[in-house]
Amino acid sequence: MKKIIFALSAAIIGFTAMAQDDYKKAPTFGFHFALNDFQTASELRSVGLGNVLKEKNWSNTKRMISGLAVSYMQGLSTNVDFAATLSGSYLDYPIPNKVTDGQQNLLLEAAATANLKLVSDKYFLSPYITAGIGASKYKGYYGAFLPIGLGLQFKITDNTFLHVNSQYRVAITENTAYHLYHSFGVAQSFGKKKEVVVEAPAPPVVTDRDGDGVLDADDKCPDTPGLASLQGCPDRDGDGIADADDKCPDVAGLAKYNGCPIPDTDKDGINDEQDKCPTVPGVARYQGCPIPDTDGDGVNDEEDKCPTRPGPISNQGCPEIAKEVIEKVNYAAKNVFFATGSYKLLSKSFKALNDVATLMKADESLMLDIDGHTDAVGSEESNQVLSENRAKSVKDYLISKGVAESRLFSTGYGESKPVADNNTAAGRAKNRRTEMTARNF
Repeated sequence: MKKIIFALSAAIIGFTAMAQDDYKKAPTFGFHFALNDFQTASELRSVGLGNVLKEKNWSNTKRMISGLAVSYMQGLSTNVDFAATLSGSYLDYPIPNKVTDGQQNLLLEAAATANLKLVSDKYFLSPYITAGIGASKYKGYYGAFLPIGLGLQFKITDNTFLHVNSQYRVAITENTAYHLYHSFGVAQSFGKKKEVVVEAPAPPVVTDRDGDGVLDADDKCPDTPGLASLQGCPDRDGDGIADADDKCPDVAGLAKYNGCPIPDTDKDGINDEQDKCPTVPGVARYQGCPIPDTDGDGVNDEEDKCPTRPGPISNQGCPEIAKEVIEKVNYAAKNVFFATGSYKLLSKSFKALNDVATLMKADESLMLDIDGHTDAVGSEESNQVLSENRAKSVKDYLISKGVAESRLFSTGYGESKPVADNNTAAGRAKNRRTEMTARNF
């Protein structure tokens, strides 16, 4: 802790020494809404910041205790402000090693801090580091703490500021509780802003008719204001080419194109010097060329699920699966049987599944979705587990027949997707089913 205090003190001295007084804050008074968070501070002390962030174990605002505060601020330099704050909250203050009475009483806290701003009050947004010393009073108990934190200052007008500040108040006496202190408020400055003296321009040179600072003897355009770099001639588009020599005087360009911008022949928004396909419209991520279609099936590679195998757009660029393959898979799905109430495959299922395994091994591009479904008899939880196990049993059987596991996907849906009325025996029989869908993407 001593090292931290020493480092902050050195930083304050350094900022004060280097800063100028052009934007030093005048006396400023503020009013703030405050929130006290004891629970998160306790978690920080017990498990550390890393675990609090990892487990998201911080308090929400509903569990924080609100209060009000007033403040006085005065600039020590352009980048360092002195701040004095007095806050009050009604709460049951958790004094360490003391038994609380469950009653809410007034907690007064006063803090004197230095705000080390990254930029001066010249800017709309000024982040700052705050550190200092503080004292507290709760009933008959007095304590001291170190406020250390971060803040943001928003300049609304030259004399009005919004402040958002969060501090970790570190206890340094036994009657003080560690806690986080958050505040939001407005502060008003009552000093006068330092006026910037603007020197009057030098009187015009008598021999400069157009008043552009280039003497007529050196001015190629003596009656039209221009630039010294262009010997007194104007350059409306600021591209460094005099208007008289510029074929596009109102659009910035390059000398190699006579003052015009780099052309875009195919009008795809990518200029010809960066466009690898300058006569064919394309996109930036392919350097001005169209999105490629590797397999030439009319479906570009970014939308093609099978970019190296031709297929229709209706199948997302993949080859269509033969009708006979789909029919064999559907037939096999209707001929998968299990022992009652179990996920054990019956032997009469093997022939149909063997045919599916043969199809899968014959076409390595095929993948298979295996879905298990149950009726509504029994609990929803047990039906979910049963459907998952039955789908997995089919998957495991096909793996045992030489089909790669990476091509098989089993899912159990329990009783969630009935196809018939669960109130009839016939309907329940239809709902107890295995579905298999062949795909190649």
